[in-house]
Amino acid sequence: MNYIGLMSGTSADGIDAVVVSIEEPQGLRLLASHHERFDEDLRRRIQSLMRPDSNELERAALAGNILGEQFARAANAALDASGLSRNQIRAIGSHGQTLRHNPQAEPPYTVQIGNPAIIAERTGIATVADFRSRDMAAGGQGAPLVPGFHRWVFWQPGVRRIIVNIGGIANLTILPADPHAPVFGFDTGPGNTLLDHWISRHRGERFDADGDWAAAGKLDQALLAHLLEDPFFTRPPPKSTGVEYFSAAWLGSRIAECPHACSPGDVQTTVTELTACTIARAISGPGGGADEVYVCGGGAHNKALVHRLQASLGSIPLRSTAELGLHPDWVEAAAFAWLAHRTTEGLTGNLPAVTGASHEVVLGAIYPG
Repeated sequence: MNYIGLMSGTSADGIDAVVVSIEEPQGLRLLASHHERFDEDLRRRIQSLMRPDSNELERAALAGNILGEQFARAANAALDASGLSRNQIRAIGSHGQTLRHNPQAEPPYTVQIGNPAIIAERTGIATVADFRSRDMAAGGQGAPLVPGFHRWVFWQPGVRRIIVNIGGIANLTILPADPHAPVFGFDTGPGNTLLDHWISRHRGERFDADGDWAAAGKLDQALLAHLLEDPFFTRPPPKSTGVEYFSAAWLGSRIAECPHACSPGDVQTTVTELTACTIARAISGPGGGADEVYVCGGGAHNKALVHRLQASLGSIPLRSTAELGLHPDWVEAAAFAWLAHRTTEGLTGNLPAVTGASHEVVLGAIYPG
């Protein structure tokens, strides 16, 4: 069966859309892909909703409808690129746009917008959305949800393989060599979010292309040590986080607490090292290590970040998921196409060992086409 997957990550730079063919027990073909870039006005709307402010309900409702239209356009563009008709698509899986994710709150909550009713109406295709809340209702953190997909598409017997996704927040999946051992996964901390914020503030650019700015600066060891003191990094899994925690305010407060001034370029270098260091520490933590590490997400294009991560991993080879047959830009969108498949088939989509849920559950809500 064919499915469409839609993903907008915490970097809030646009929508990744894929059309995939899924055949059980382990068969996925990427049929088409499309990226729908957010304009600056929409990106600012999204980012402003990631922190408390006035009139949030109305602004979130308006942004959710605008995003619903944009998700629908991305789905239709990917469908056109595939050459398939809408009748050949079983369902769309839409992650939505995360505004807040706080599993430590009482009670825990997660908020994604991108009106799925609009997506179903504009495409005529059944749309599955709101994947995270059912796992949270079962006592889980609602994240990360992609490890189940990573197991399905990337697992290889006899090889301890780790998949690292570097979006706004970085997360990893540990695929054990033993087919009977559980899969683990968790958020490691900031991925691109602090890098994007810092270069936007100081250079007016959306992201550090190829990591060139980070590569030109000097590592500030004192600042790095202070950043690493955050208790999230040593908290045992299951754990997840969001850009509302690792925010511009989080970084600014820690820079202000540093006993000496740091140049903007050196901060970019140091925050890049923070992402690489925390990922590497998570990989080599208790019971850790790997035979192979594969990277996906937008951070896979940051050459400085990938170089620092490889240096931190030592002899463990670091490669792109493209070598496993799926380009790093499309892994997460494909994961939500797969999760839509699981939901429409009445199959569970979460891994309790990853999210901390009390049991496996069918994820999401279905909006008929």
